[in-house]
Amino acid sequence: MTESVKFLLDESRIPKHWYNLMADLPAPPPPVLHPGTLKPVGPDDLAPLFPMSLIAQEVSTEREIEIPEPVREVYRQWRTTPLYRARRLERALQTPARIYYKYEGVSPAGSHKPNTAVAQAFYNREAGVKRLTTETGAGQWGSSLAFAGAVFGIEVQVFMVRVSYDQKPYRRALMETYGARCVASPSMETSFGRSVLASSPESNGSLGIAISEAVEIAASRDDTKYALGSVLNHVLLHQTVIGLEAMAQLEAADDYPDVIVGCTGGGSNFAGIVFPFLGSQLRGGRKLRIVAVEPAACPSLTRGRYAYDFGDTGHMTPLAKMHTLGSTFMPPGFHAGGLRYHGMAPLVSHIRQLGLIEARAYQQTQCFEAGVFFARHEGIVPAPEANHAVKGAIDEAVRCREEGVSRAILFNLCGHGHFDMQAYLDYFGGRLADQEYDESELAMALAGLPSVAEPV
Repeated sequence: MTESVKFLLDESRIPKHWYNLMADLPAPPPPVLHPGTLKPVGPDDLAPLFPMSLIAQEVSTEREIEIPEPVREVYRQWRTTPLYRARRLERALQTPARIYYKYEGVSPAGSHKPNTAVAQAFYNREAGVKRLTTETGAGQWGSSLAFAGAVFGIEVQVFMVRVSYDQKPYRRALMETYGARCVASPSMETSFGRSVLASSPESNGSLGIAISEAVEIAASRDDTKYALGSVLNHVLLHQTVIGLEAMAQLEAADDYPDVIVGCTGGGSNFAGIVFPFLGSQLRGGRKLRIVAVEPAACPSLTRGRYAYDFGDTGHMTPLAKMHTLGSTFMPPGFHAGGLRYHGMAPLVSHIRQLGLIEARAYQQTQCFEAGVFFARHEGIVPAPEANHAVKGAIDEAVRCREEGVSRAILFNLCGHGHFDMQAYLDYFGGRLADQEYDESELAMALAGLPSVAEPV
């Protein structure tokens, strides 16, 4: 057996605990509020949607949460994931920077999403749940939960945003291969979906609409719970296996990042790579720059307002304080469907408000150009979402070249683009255009934010 194979099969390298940033924050984030009473939500308020084990993780301030052995057993199929030094990319850019990327595309679903899907399916099975509903944008989350449902014997129904349902049929096929049922959202299967179609029959859909549909189904059935692929604290917690592994791998390489770059839609893959390093910094460790990259067509961190808002368009969820474009905001139908969400995870929003991270926005043609350049030098075709991180990392490397400074740059290549080749065909064919959101629609969505007095 070669040394490389020994490394891959050494399960001791898989983290035994998830890292919880809540333990190290200089100030706690604002509480999540009940939309009726405007008081902080309690466990009973969340019980119709989540098992108590996940609710406990959602509010935990413990630094380490033990990963159950059945979850680690499934993780062994693809974890630890590789950390690569992008030497060919460095040479092509003629940069003194040292570029590293953590590659999450080796999971069964081809992205980072199974890190939390497996955990959520396990905890729901332990609670006796028979059925899960969820939403998905580009399909990475939906296919991941479908995989996890197959592993733990749970029925899964996925509401897939209509524009991605049409753009990405192979993602839909993957979900069905795993045994899930995939429905285009907005749909005729829920009261809210029917109301959207009545007013906008040709609606492209949005993650906010799909969340409303999934929540409506879960709340109406005793045997069904809801699973979310991003945004919530427990979801971000599960993703920290990415950053924890990267810390150990960089230590073995005798290096440490000066800059971390991550793409952001709801915040899960960004939190996964960033939070362990940020926690170390907050505990007195090395300081670093952290850059969140988002789509210019759905720029919650760079254009959104930090305010209380609903996580869904139908206003069925609690109110969370986050960077938001407004729950009724309808993003254009660009190809990075996993980043088409009106809000940002409350924890990611909070650290942005604390000045611990930076944010920038890019157009999709810039990101595809960067993704193609990366693929031609590193050999991996990134998902459209991951192209945003690639673009951010390349810009940082060019900055090092211009300044004549060597820095270590780390980014999360959160998934491959094998199910997104139509987007690449559109790019090569000149059919992939930058899309702009309607400023007047954004203004209307922001004007409709809930009026909430700050809790004392």
